Amino acid sequence: MDLNTVTSVARPQTREQLPTWSAGDAWLAGGTWLFSEPQTHLTRLIDLTDLKWPALTITDSELQIAATCTVAQLDALPCPPDWIASPLINQCCRAFLASFKIWKTATVGGNLCMSLPAGPMIALTAALDGRCTIWKADGSVDTIDVVDFVTGNQSNVLHSGDLLRSIAIPLAAFKRRSAFRQISLTPVGRSAALLIGSLDEDGLRLTITASTKHPVRIVLPALPDADTLEEAILDRVPDNLYHDDVHGKPAWRKQMTLRLAEEIRAELRSIRP
Repeated sequence: MDLNTVTSVARPQTREQLPTWSAGDAWLAGGTWLFSEPQTHLTRLIDLTDLKWPALTITDSELQIAATCTVAQLDALPCPPDWIASPLINQCCRAFLASFKIWKTATVGGNLCMSLPAGPMIALTAALDGRCTIWKADGSVDTIDVVDFVTGNQSNVLHSGDLLRSIAIPLAAFKRRSAFRQISLTPVGRSAALLIGSLDEDGLRLTITASTKHPVRIVLPALPDADTLEEAILDRVPDNLYHDDVHGKPAWRKQMTLRLAEEIRAELRSIRP
């Protein structure tokens, strides 16, 4: 869709060249949502393409994902054999249920910043202990866990002019046994519940997304029995936190969350070494 109120496009090549943020500005990365509907409040786009951030960087301790990394680039990442949780990447990429055109354009950072409950990149990076680096509008840098970055349906911790720079995932998170569950109300619909569980010597980490307005992480010191896990979910997720829209009512999302969590628990129990 043409954005006919936009009168200028800035193309900074370094952080120092980022223009001073003003009303009517918007960051442009993939633009799959930005160009999908009228944006009559916008007058300037700040194109991040010329910053040329490396999409994916593997260091000795972490995987760094640039906010401008596309879904296709992330899905194509060749992972070492000891990254036994790496199938989560492909599973979450496919939870988009999007065409190849979207995969090649939509960005990981854009999915986080849209902050929809069903955002699969939110689920992936939250479940793998991702940590966001934010370039603040005042020139400083801040970091925050992905699980805390999203605060509600289409809301997050960013203020005007703040820019999500990257997401770092510790390599240790890829070496945990994991299980993935996702359900939609219709065969090709938006995720109504997307849960990821992982297990290591420190216990169980269960990340709940899509069914809730923001991600919820539950950490238990060991793999629990069914009743203990259900009690933990009921304690951490009040009824008013379940999302309500055409893709699923809160009561149904709650039941699916409990069901999928139990499936994850059973799967992780069955593959324990």
